[in-house]
This record gives sequence, structure tokens and C-alpha cells, in this order.
Amino acid sequence: MTVTAVEAPERPAHRDPNVLRWLGAYTASMVGDSIYFMALAWAAARTGSASGTGLVLAAGSIPRALLMLGGGVLADRLGPRRVVIGSDAARAVLVLGLAAILVLTAPTVGVLVAVALLFGAVDAVFLPAVGALPPRISPPGQLARIQGLRGLAARGASIVGAPLGGVAVATGGPVLAFATAGALFALSLPLLLGLRIRPLPEAVEHSGTVAGDREERTATEKKPTVTEEKPTARQDLVDGLRYIRRHPLLGPLMIVIGLSELGFVGPLNLGLILLSEQRGWGAAGMGWIVAGFAAGAAGAALLIAVRGRVPRAGLVMCLTVLVGATGIAAVAQIPSVPLAAATAALVGLFIGLAGALCGALVQTVADPAYLGRVTSVSTLFTYALIPLSYPATGAAIALWGTGPVYAVSAAVCAAGGAVGLTFTALRRAELPR
Repeated sequence: MTVTAVEAPERPAHRDPNVLRWLGAYTASMVGDSIYFMALAWAAARTGSASGTGLVLAAGSIPRALLMLGGGVLADRLGPRRVVIGSDAARAVLVLGLAAILVLTAPTVGVLVAVALLFGAVDAVFLPAVGALPPRISPPGQLARIQGLRGLAARGASIVGAPLGGVAVATGGPVLAFATAGALFALSLPLLLGLRIRPLPEAVEHSGTVAGDREERTATEKKPTVTEEKPTARQDLVDGLRYIRRHPLLGPLMIVIGLSELGFVGPLNLGLILLSEQRGWGAAGMGWIVAGFAAGAAGAALLIAVRGRVPRAGLVMCLTVLVGATGIAAVAQIPSVPLAAATAALVGLFIGLAGALCGALVQTVADPAYLGRVTSVSTLFTYALIPLSYPATGAAIALWGTGPVYAVSAAVCAAGGAVGLTFTALRRAELPR
């Protein structure tokens, strides 16, 4: 009598201790980020120079944009867990060191700019690596749920981090706030050290990976008999970009990400400030609208975290981008704060759902050996386009007003969804069961 082995069912991500360790470390880092940026803004403001404050706050975006692709190469060459651990350790040392400096002397623009540049450089390494970790700690069927949990953690970190940073600044000034942020970065380290990493599948190990990555391989793997020349970092980068361009899904997904971010980010941030001023809604009104968006995005993240899978993920992603873009155009035409906040909640729900599905698709279809580089490209769109879109949005609103600019931005965002629908492979893309 033959006994057939039955494969054990996958453990849901929210019940997997390995995933929860990663989620705890990620949440601690995100809360630390929120507190750090608030402390940096207050410390810059205390220098008494408005131009210096702007310089400090903008400085971190420069190394992020310049080094993000290199960070993806590093994550793939060294292994994402190792890079995330090193990044959080570096951020903890940097921010705690700044707190120690501020105990001894008043902040200066030069010191704060130097810290912002270094922090941005470390972020450029951290972001691709943290995005490449989920497929290494969980089976493919749980990746969509992990994206939902990650979205909830990010929203929760924003909600908790800003008030916590404000209390820290009010109680002990920027010194206490920086010390709190540094402690949170350090808190993530033992959780990350406890992660169990899944080995790369043998079929995907190729010249784009590092032969000496012992952390990412099984102990029983045979060593190659022929010593091959290790590719350079530049070769790895070119190899990664070529891989994205030739991939039937990743190329279209990057186009969707780029267009939707370009059309969405400006109106949500700078555009919303100017819209609130023109309508007389004030800071309180703007706060309600931002809260509406955050609630919608959190709802989308919760939906993905609970369901774990959405049928026809590629098609749903493109359609939700189109619906969310319509909401962006509508926000500029609504005369009251309650209606604008409700519309923003719908925008957050649909755009948040699209973002979660897009992230899950990227992590599902990308070869794990390339995932650091793939994540660095998708993250580059977000972190490079945000600072570039603000001046253009402000200048356009000054010339033509909020209504036309919101309409154009919505059209650009909708173009992302529309272009995605033209790719048959993306329309038919499914998440694993």
C-alpha cells in the first residue's frame, strides 16, 4: 500500500512568527523614521534660518535618488537581511550620535545637513533591502497578505510616530526625539537577527547573484567546481535593468508605478496645502482630508491582509488606479471639508488597494535573486518623483489654479492604469493561491 505524502498547508502570514518578527522590526523602523523627520524639522527650525531649514529637509532626498539603484544591487549581492541589519544599525548610531552632539552644542545647519545626507544614503540602501525580504521569509501564497500587513504597519507608524515625536520634542527638545528614534532603530536589530531566511531556489541562481552569499544558501549546497569571475556592481545593475525591461510583467508594472505616483503625489501633498488655503479650510480642514485618505489606505491594507488574495489581481490593480484617479480630480471641485474628506477616503481605498496589489505582484513574479534591484527601481520612482513634482505642482497651481492642475494630475495617474490595461500579461496576472 502506497502512502502519499500530503503537503502541510501554508501558515497565514499573520500567524507566522518569522513574518511577525519582520513586521515588528519594520514597524519599529517606520516609527523611528517618523520621529526622526519631525526632530530634524524642529532642530532645523531652531537654527533660525528659513533657507537653512529648507536645505536640511531637502538634503536627504538627494542621496536617496542618486544611490537607490546601487542599494538594490547591494541587497542582491550581500543578501537583504544582512543589508537591512547593517542599515538599521547605521541609522541607530547616526541618530544617537546626533542626539549626543546636541547635548553638548546647539544645532547648526551644517551639522544637520551632513546628518540628513548620511541618513538619506543609508535609506537608499535600506529601502530596496527591506522590500526584498518578504519572499525570503514566507511562501509565495502569503506575499499579498504581507503587503497588506506592511501597509497597516506604515499607516500605524505615521499615526503613532508623529504624536510621539511631538511629545518627545515638547518634553526634551530635539535631543530626546532623536534619542527615541535611535532607540527604535536599535530595537529592530534583535528581531531582524532572529529571522529565518529561505534559500534562493537553485533554478534562479545565475550570474546576477553572489556565489559567496552564505546567509542566503542552504548548508548542504555543493560548491561549484569551476571558479567563475564575480560580476562587478555595474554589471549587476545593468543586468537588473535589462531583466526588468525584458520581463513581461515587471516592465509594465514599473510604468504603472511611475505614472500613478507622478499624478498622485503632488496633489496629495503640496497641492492639498494650496487647495486648503484657497478654500479657507485651514490646517484643520486639511488634517481631516489627510486623515480621510489615511483611513481609506488603511482599509485597503486591512482588506489585503485579511483576504490574502484578490482574483485577477492585475486587472483589479489597473481598474482601481483609474477609479482613484477620478477621485483625485473630484477633490478639487468639492466645496466642503466633509465631502472632500469622504472623497479622499475613497481615493485612499482604491489607490491603496492598487499599491498593495502592485507590490504583491512585483514580489511574486520577480526572481528573488533580482528582487533588491527590482525594488530599488520601483522605490526610486516614489522617492525621486516626490521632490521633483512639488516645484512643478506649485508653479502650475500659481499659473492655472487648483482645478486644472488636479485634473491634469488625475489624467496622468489614470494613464498609469490605462497603459497597464494594454498589456495582456498584466491584465491576466494572478497572485498565487
